[in-house]
Amino acid sequence: MNAAVRAVVRVGIYTGAKVYFVHEGYQGLVDGGDNIKEATWESVSMMLQLGGTVIGSARCQDFRTREGRLKAARNLVKRGITNLCVIGGDGSLTGADTFRAEWSSLLAELVKVGGITAEEAKKSSYLNIVGMVGSIDNDFCGTDMTIGTDSALHRIMEIVDAITTTAQSHQRTFVLEVMGRHCGYLALITALACGADWVFIPESPPEDDWEDHLCRRLTETRLGGSRLNIIIVAEGAIDKHGKAITSDDIKTLVVKRLGYDTRVTILGHVQRGGTPSAFDRILGSRMGVEAVMALLEGTPDTPACVVSLSGNQAVRLPLMECVQVTKDVTMAMNEGRFDEALKLRGRNFQNNWNVYKMLAHIRPPSTKSGHTLAVLNVGAPAAGMNAAVRSTVRIGLIHGHRMLAVHDGFEGLAYGKVEEISWERVGSWTGLGGSKLGTKRTLPKKYFEEIGANISNFGIHGLIIIGGFEAFTGSLELMEGRTKYEELCIPLCIIPATVSNNVPGSDFSIGADTALNTITTTCDRIKQSAAGTKRRVFIIETMGGFCGYLATMAGLAGGADAAYIYEDHFNIHDLQVNVEHLTEKMKTTVKRGLILRNERCNENYTTDFIYNLYSEEGKGIFDCRKNVLGHMQQGGTPTPFDRNFGTKMGAKAVAWITGKIKECSRHGRIFANTDDSACLLGMRKRSLVFQPITELKEQTDFEHRIPKEQWWLKLRPILKILAKYNIELDTSEKAHLEHITHKRISLESNI
Repeated sequence: MNAAVRAVVRVGIYTGAKVYFVHEGYQGLVDGGDNIKEATWESVSMMLQLGGTVIGSARCQDFRTREGRLKAARNLVKRGITNLCVIGGDGSLTGADTFRAEWSSLLAELVKVGGITAEEAKKSSYLNIVGMVGSIDNDFCGTDMTIGTDSALHRIMEIVDAITTTAQSHQRTFVLEVMGRHCGYLALITALACGADWVFIPESPPEDDWEDHLCRRLTETRLGGSRLNIIIVAEGAIDKHGKAITSDDIKTLVVKRLGYDTRVTILGHVQRGGTPSAFDRILGSRMGVEAVMALLEGTPDTPACVVSLSGNQAVRLPLMECVQVTKDVTMAMNEGRFDEALKLRGRNFQNNWNVYKMLAHIRPPSTKSGHTLAVLNVGAPAAGMNAAVRSTVRIGLIHGHRMLAVHDGFEGLAYGKVEEISWERVGSWTGLGGSKLGTKRTLPKKYFEEIGANISNFGIHGLIIIGGFEAFTGSLELMEGRTKYEELCIPLCIIPATVSNNVPGSDFSIGADTALNTITTTCDRIKQSAAGTKRRVFIIETMGGFCGYLATMAGLAGGADAAYIYEDHFNIHDLQVNVEHLTEKMKTTVKRGLILRNERCNENYTTDFIYNLYSEEGKGIFDCRKNVLGHMQQGGTPTPFDRNFGTKMGAKAVAWITGKIKECSRHGRIFANTDDSACLLGMRKRSLVFQPITELKEQTDFEHRIPKEQWWLKLRPILKILAKYNIELDTSEKAHLEHITHKRISLESNI
């Protein structure tokens, strides 16, 4: 929430508006006085890394009454405030809509009783409202992610990882209860991300004989060699008849029937606190900018809207449509129409649920498909690779394939480092960083003969390649080799996994989110040290090759003053402007600076050069320190996003390659030499799409190993405005008002 508050204040001031804080939510609006204060640029400094909300929030009974709303209206009119930005859940947003609908009648009443003058009423004749959804439950229909959800998932996963280690030592069963009274999103994503044995969510209650089924599942897992069981329960979990299923009920059942040592952990308010994740900070900042734009473009006729996220696009949706659909879900659940409730939750939720059910509840069939798939990692390690391998192996087995694991990338494929991999073997892989299969940057060209021989020796019918830019270029080489080596004529699918996020054809790569969080946390610590010493500027070098994704996004999430990247060319004049900017900043109350530099942004303006330049120019005004983050960006436990993303990508890739193998089968032999038999699975705007890699060649700058067009470059101006640079904000790509009712129809049924 603080990132959103900061963005609204700064972009508001940048556009020339007066911005006010309303402390303590609607209660502050009703009480007025010191609760409504003018905000300044500096008053939102050092706010990004704080959890909760700095301006306070409170449940307010007074605002529910017309009397309370009269007081609130008077407080706004007296200060000339006609635009209201509300960050909250559906309750807060519904309240805002009511307030807006009554506005003219409230003013008329105030004029009548002498609360305000007719002149004042005329000046504030209409009220504009824009909403941003802040809720850890992610229970608001119309947005893929609400502000706070990702951070809550971070808290939950930290705890689940910690509990997993103790459960393994003692061979225990753990029942974990997470928040979500009417929405199972947190429970579902947690279950997907930690590979839980069972999950209870209110949208899809278990069948009537769930007790037997659950006990059978737990026993199977233990017999398969696992030393622990994890069961995730949403606090609002119910059975088909609407009766609550509590954590204690489940514990009693497991102890009574199976005699397992079982513990219950209720996570409670831990989930609401802590430092916001990088994703939430960027989401809050982007939504804040969009909210200000929506308010400034508002007229008395535009409906109140919420700013929300769809894929990686900012969209505006009519507030009451979203509130209505959100209420429809609750109503459907109350009336036992659970299938409908799942549908209303949207495509994203359904996909997650389907993938979870496949991975957890469907066992490999006894009839085999007769096909063999191999999975390998290529390039540098990235957190989340193992989650992708796990889901690839398991979904492959569910399809009846024989699954092979190739160690050490293309080189391992040439040297025959290939072995069959089982369901149990990949069990605990989702939470592990790095690459369990081992990965190398070696390209396949010089090994065509050996690779061809091993493909036929091991009888491989399809390849799933999880990796970075080398996975892409290596696959292009394999396609070239098809003309000479018939063994290479098999379907292949690439899943992008690299911290640099530089693979063409995908907006996101597995591992980039984890690296981004590592950089952001480090920047927080560095900024904190600077807050103590004052007048200090830090220059931090990030990874990414020529791709400036990490530097730009970490700049947004860490509140940097500048981020130097290769894609956004800069010269000595720009460096000079930045130094002058920091010199001015040191005169304010914020006496510290943070500069990010992508490792290959410029061969002459190196980190040392920039450090020396700033040190010289800042003499007597500020001193400098530099920090090269290095390989810590490739390690670490994968974030919930990377685990979930890897899991879904693996599942989707196997479904596609299974279809391709069938398509390319002729008389028991597989022969694939068309362009569409080698695809890259990428996240594009709002959906996962398969693109022939030969088509992606056109979109690639091979010399610098980056895509020619990158979506996140559009976020660069936001970074500069939030750092107080006076630049033009390009608002040509407006988020148009969409309608939520049309969005629900295009469901992905083919997973």
